[in-house]
Amino acid sequence: MRLALVDAGLPEPVLNHVLFESRGVPVLWPDAAYPRWGIALQYDGGHHAGTEQHLRDIDRQDRTEIHGWLEVRIGKHHLEGDRPAVVPRVRRALQSRGWRRDDR
Repeated sequence: MRLALVDAGLPEPVLNHVLFESRGVPVLWPDAAYPRWGIALQYDGGHHAGTEQHLRDIDRQDRTEIHGWLEVRIGKHHLEGDRPAVVPRVRRALQSRGWRRDDR
């Protein structure tokens, strides 16, 4: 995912970023993030299809939004092919948060 985004001219996302609440307590651990723009990228692999995990994912997305961040959920199918769908999805998210091509 990271390489596809960078190869497409998008900024490189931060891996292992932790989002803390105002009291310093960690609340989110996105798979990748754009802290400058408040965007969390979450890769939903096969285990996310189960009911329990799906419910946890919904709660995680709520926490993300409560803290003012935008969550972009990525599935395996978004990474396939010569022109992976992850690129326009993330580009739209970045643009919605004020990113311009020269903001790297």
